[in-house]
Amino acid sequence: MKSNKEMEADDVSRRRRLRRALLVLSCTMLAVGNCAGPLIMRLYFIRGGNRIWLSSWLITAGWPVMPAILLISYLRRRSHNPEKAKPFLMKPGVFLASAAIGVLQGLDDYLYAYGEAKLPASTAGLVISTELAFTAGFSFILVKQKFTAHSVNAVYVLTMAAAVLAVRSNDDRWKGESTAEYVFGFAMMLAAAALYGAILPLIELMNKKVVKTAEISYTVVLEIQAVICFSATAFCTVGMLINKDFQAIPREAREFQLGEGKYYLVIACSAVVWQLFFVGAIGVIFCASSLFSGIVTTLLLPVTEILAVVFYKETFHAEKGIALALSLWGFFYYFYGEMAANRTKATAPETVDQMLIAQEA
Repeated sequence: MKSNKEMEADDVSRRRRLRRALLVLSCTMLAVGNCAGPLIMRLYFIRGGNRIWLSSWLITAGWPVMPAILLISYLRRRSHNPEKAKPFLMKPGVFLASAAIGVLQGLDDYLYAYGEAKLPASTAGLVISTELAFTAGFSFILVKQKFTAHSVNAVYVLTMAAAVLAVRSNDDRWKGESTAEYVFGFAMMLAAAALYGAILPLIELMNKKVVKTAEISYTVVLEIQAVICFSATAFCTVGMLINKDFQAIPREAREFQLGEGKYYLVIACSAVVWQLFFVGAIGVIFCASSLFSGIVTTLLLPVTEILAVVFYKETFHAEKGIALALSLWGFFYYFYGEMAANRTKATAPETVDQMLIAQEA
């Protein structure tokens, strides 16, 4: 029969394996959403779509998927313990905080969609990648993110990778676009990067507050994300109603260059892949940190550039290849630093409880 210490160690090991599995799954969803989302949004705009509020609405419109998952989780909990099972695990304060963050997310969605509509792929990718620097800054302020030489170097290299893409951004400029439209689109995309750079640490901060008051689980994380996406969708719905986007959808579908049926397919796919992005992003924050979520997102920027070359026949300049190499270097350098830090912790004379706290902090 195992001693209490052995059972404690087994429990820690099990929870760590589960967290690693969730991290891999979250990174996969984040990668799919981060690469496919901008490409589908760009397909909408280059084939005749021009509704910015609709595009921003679609970024979080897939939120009903999460309540369906949460219902399954509730039914499973109820089958194990009918008396103590609760439909919702989050506290009222967390609900209100999530709703407030959702409004910020809705505003960020509009800023991002506006930038995507006005900027070419290279420039849009360059500007939105500055989100990593904003995330690092806000992480330091809000959640006291600890920086090592590896993480600082990774942020620097990834930012340089994005900067390389600026070399030929003017060559990809839309024909007939005025300087004012270009500059305003640039400013809107930069604002989107800054705002999302603040949203990620805010979510991490909220998670830490939940840990102080109750046992957090991935179910609570999904509840938080469902509220955020619902609130963001409600914000964008108001914009759509004011701008009369709902009435314009049938007409725009008939005029879509790929056909009416594919117009609705593009809209549906956009909502699905963006939801994968958000579930993946909050999962990465839960299993790692907001900074790591920003690093993964920035790593995928050159991948999106390559996919744009494949699907939209955009020119693949040498600068894009350099950016890809720098991004891979920055990502693996950060990952190597994290592995080295974990090995150092493992050799320190800590108890099992202290090690688990350090892993989940």
